[in-house]
Amino acid sequence: MKSHGTGILLAVTIAITGLILNPFSAKAEEFHWGFKKATNGIPPNAGATLDALLDKHGAIYKGKSEEKIAYLTFDNGYENGYTESILDTLKREDVPATFFLTGHYLKSATPLVKRMIAEGHGIGNHSYDHPNMANLSEMRMEEEWTKFDDLLRELTGLKRTVYARPPEGVFNEKLLAKGNELGYRHIFWSIAFIDWHANKPRGRDYAYNELMTQLHPGAVILMHTVSPDNAEALPSFIQDAKKAGYTFRSLDDLVLEYENVNTRFW
Repeated sequence: MKSHGTGILLAVTIAITGLILNPFSAKAEEFHWGFKKATNGIPPNAGATLDALLDKHGAIYKGKSEEKIAYLTFDNGYENGYTESILDTLKREDVPATFFLTGHYLKSATPLVKRMIAEGHGIGNHSYDHPNMANLSEMRMEEEWTKFDDLLRELTGLKRTVYARPPEGVFNEKLLAKGNELGYRHIFWSIAFIDWHANKPRGRDYAYNELMTQLHPGAVILMHTVSPDNAEALPSFIQDAKKAGYTFRSLDDLVLEYENVNTRFW
């Protein structure tokens, strides 16, 4: 599999300073997804080189910058008691979301997974064991995705996932290409903040302010369900984003937009 090799590594190694969350870095063609946070409604920019790499493999991290649309996604590695509240909010506000799950979550929180599906939310593939996917052989990459899908099908009847997200945002071109070969499209994000420390809550206002400050047209929002801050902030955030003119759509809609398909079938 050909890679951009030296060109990408050079572009990513150039001094990128002032980054707030998980800055881009490269080590043996390994990238860590992240960038300077969005402000004033202006979408973040990964840079021409990384944009080209993602676009080559149909990977997406934001939608159109001229439309006030946002896409909610959640990463679930384990259950901490807040997902039910999040699902209640999504149902009450009639907002779709995609939950990127691990194998552990499938086994330990099966009733919640079934509820996600029953209420029309998407299930994404966050790998089975949550490893550094960029360090794996292509065979092991495939095993991580297909083992997750096999268990998902066994427990819920859902045939397979089509959206993948690498644990901790660590990836390389081999991962994107292998995913494409197996029918997966990688979905990254344009809004995130430190919310994965279950034992270090910062309060509802912290999460709400991060979400509202970073909100921008075409936002793909990443939140972790282990945080009580997110569960508490989500109702007000959705309501105030709607008041600001935003609508919330699914990743299927985002992909249709990316592929320039204008007709919505649902």
